[in-house]
Amino acid sequence: MSYLLVFLGGGLGSLLRYMIGISFQKVIPSLPLATLISNVLACLLFGLTLWLLQSKENLHTPLRLLLLVGFCGGLSTFSSFGYETFLLFKEQLFLAAALNIIVSVSLCLIIFYLFYLTPGK
Repeated sequence: MSYLLVFLGGGLGSLLRYMIGISFQKVIPSLPLATLISNVLACLLFGLTLWLLQSKENLHTPLRLLLLVGFCGGLSTFSSFGYETFLLFKEQLFLAAALNIIVSVSLCLIIFYLFYLTPGK
């Protein structure tokens, strides 16, 4: 059942991400507005879901899988990155939080840079 919940949520989140992309692809061509909207929306939904689930223990696991892992994960993994980094800050692990931000963003940019330099086949 867990896999099904993640699968359904992920599919719906991915579909919404695609629809946002189509809707905003020509609004401001020089700004990745669709990605920004998807990331912010996923973080908003992630935080709201956590807040709502605080007092509902019996629904906690299925909704967490459907909405947080599945839907928000399909919409944007940035929501997980943001939440995990927030938790590091909350635990006053400032160096770990800073390293998480720097390493995650740097490695991703380096990977894209390296692929950009490598001619396609």
